[in-house]
Amino acid sequence: MSQEDKQALAASERYEDIRDDILALLMEFEGCRLTAYKCSAGVNTIGWGHTAGVKEGDSISQEEADRMLAEDARAYYEDMRKLVTVPLTRGMAAALTSFCYNLGASYCKTCSLFKELNKGNYAVAAGKFGDYVYAGGVKLAGLVKRRAKEKEMFERDGLPSS
Repeated sequence: MSQEDKQALAASERYEDIRDDILALLMEFEGCRLTAYKCSAGVNTIGWGHTAGVKEGDSISQEEADRMLAEDARAYYEDMRKLVTVPLTRGMAAALTSFCYNLGASYCKTCSLFKELNKGNYAVAAGKFGDYVYAGGVKLAGLVKRRAKEKEMFERDGLPSS
């Protein structure tokens, strides 16, 4: 691995350095609703895709939605970092945080994308984003777009040699 690769990989260690990339991805694909609704997977959701403790009939302000997004994004970043055993670029960390936010960290623990990544197979892992475009057994155009954007972000800074 080149010295530039090592520097790029070390750059992702601080959440604050990639916070804006993470929030931009999440805001683009989550959308914001101030009253509770069932997402495509049938889960009660509110704000920018927040699900913890949401009940039918709940409502929140925009400020609460934005605060919950910031807290959730940081938590999912921390969860993602615990799951990944290889160095990441900033783009990789942002993409993987968005992926975990959408699918849940417990699911990511065993998914093939993370398995390949943790073997150091960066290119193979990048190719796996497109495998996760279904909700409730139905291929969703929104997930196809999201995964394409996450893959683009994952590859943005270049992929290290395996």
